[in-house]
Amino acid sequence: MKNIVKSDITAVILSGGRATRMNVQDKGLILFNDKPLISYVVDIIHQDVHNILVSANRNLFAYQKFGEVVTDSLPGFQGPLAGILSALIKVKTKYLLVVPCDGPFINQSLVARLLENMQKSDVNICVAMQGQKMHPTFSLIKTNLKDNLSEFLTQGNRKTGMWFKSNHAQKVDFLDQADMFINLNSPEDFKIKQ
Repeated sequence: MKNIVKSDITAVILSGGRATRMNVQDKGLILFNDKPLISYVVDIIHQDVHNILVSANRNLFAYQKFGEVVTDSLPGFQGPLAGILSALIKVKTKYLLVVPCDGPFINQSLVARLLENMQKSDVNICVAMQGQKMHPTFSLIKTNLKDNLSEFLTQGNRKTGMWFKSNHAQKVDFLDQADMFINLNSPEDFKIKQ
């Protein structure tokens, strides 16, 4: 069993979307119970990772207080994989923890369980599963997949689940943690969840 330590892991918080369902407000910066949404994620993961990157394409200055900002290397808001690729290009660690900016209910079990599975398996990706539903924006990825992902995107592919499946991602069960995957996508969600 390999031993993965904090200095082996960089996190990327995906905050680079268009936020069309949020009236084009940058989701990670919207206040939820008086705190920016992204801060909930930072509070949970910071103790388990060497450093934090924030994948963002707007409001770069505002995001800098939460981590080092990286922008998509591909033009035109091409989805989560574009943000993951930009992070993979930047990192020097062996692993990249991927988390979304709009998941304020994540808890310590996310990193612990992904890490435990990565340590005991000979896989390149560990991804959170809730029953049959894959949550690719909650994952731990070996950074040696940078060229693999770049080629996947160069071929015009954008589907996150397809890339994970093509790399035989190890599914990690989080059926007992349903609340962790609640994300806030619309103004109505913010009203209901507070």
